[in-house]
Amino acid sequence: MTREELINEIFSKKSFLCVGLDTDVKKIPPHLSGDEDPVYAFNRQIIDATAPYCVAYKPNLAFYESGGVKGMLSFEKTIQYLKTNYPRHFIIADAKRGDIGNTSTLYARTFFEEYDVDSLTVAPYMGEDSVKPFLSYPGKWVILLALTSNQGSFDFQLTESRDGERLFEKVLRVSQQWGDADQMMYVVGATRGEKFQDIRRIAPHHFLLVPGVGAQGGSLQDVCRYGMTRDCGLLVNSSRGIIYASSGEDFAERAGEKAHELQEQMRAELESITR
Repeated sequence: MTREELINEIFSKKSFLCVGLDTDVKKIPPHLSGDEDPVYAFNRQIIDATAPYCVAYKPNLAFYESGGVKGMLSFEKTIQYLKTNYPRHFIIADAKRGDIGNTSTLYARTFFEEYDVDSLTVAPYMGEDSVKPFLSYPGKWVILLALTSNQGSFDFQLTESRDGERLFEKVLRVSQQWGDADQMMYVVGATRGEKFQDIRRIAPHHFLLVPGVGAQGGSLQDVCRYGMTRDCGLLVNSSRGIIYASSGEDFAERAGEKAHELQEQMRAELESITR
């Protein structure tokens, strides 16, 4: 999916919602436990219920890798279901990969050739040669970790060099030499609020993938106030707040309602943009 195609989908659907498929087999409704593949059965119903209200899905690989081969089959079937039934939705594999060049090359092959997802989250710590292999695929996106919302982010991301530049700012500045706004996004946690202004000073045109709205307490309004651009420039993710809205047989219906609520808030934010 190109940048322009993504932007068109956002303004067509009046949504920049990404639904996180963080599917924990221990949390899905009990009535699915007898299914041959409970995780896939859960994902399929969540997708059908939320697809009208979102533009992207983000399965987190930890929830699938924890199930071994069976878990990865659930992941693969989920990706194929999306590609077959909802081909206009943007698919993010949240795997946070990043290693020396030849290893990253194989990670890139895994996700962009074998699974054929649209994008992959990548850790920048090992530098340019660990990221470049992911950027060699036309039409695919790298979503680079920049400023996350977890408590441990204070350990490194917000530390300052002698000239006052914070580490996340250096990541933003240097990485723009590797890829442009047509192939690279950044992860910025929703709980960072006003720091979106600092992000936008350095990366005014890149899309930002924003986790933390909903269960983690991030404010959609603050994210939009400080981070939105004339092209929207945002994919806002909600996982637990949508997919675990109910643990009963109405889980998919309730997930759809929660996604619709967020989409309506996003519609109002998008209507404020003059393109």
